[in-house]
Amino acid sequence: MTRPLITDARLILLNPDDNCLIAAATLDAGEQVEIEGERVTLAGTIELGHKVARRALVKDEKVVRYGAQIGHVTGAVARGAHLHTHNLESDYLPTYTHDAGHAFVQH
Repeated sequence: MTRPLITDARLILLNPDDNCLIAAATLDAGEQVEIEGERVTLAGTIELGHKVARRALVKDEKVVRYGAQIGHVTGAVARGAHLHTHNLESDYLPTYTHDAGHAFVQH
């Protein structure tokens, strides 16, 4: 019998096939979390509800959440890194951010 891998209680695995976890609390830069038995120091703050890389991902690798592909990473991503619009691109819907000057509604 194999022992289950321990993951920090502040990270939620929604589906066993997912390669991302969901932050159940805001996690500050410099904090350590445990992901499947490995202690990882967070490079940046990860807000409540945001995605965290469950393992290292390579450029163009698909991100899987709820057991479904939701997009791909635009560069290499380390285990424990924040997955968001700065390094994740949807393969299905355009991504708009107010920071880039885009709007959700046409004027």
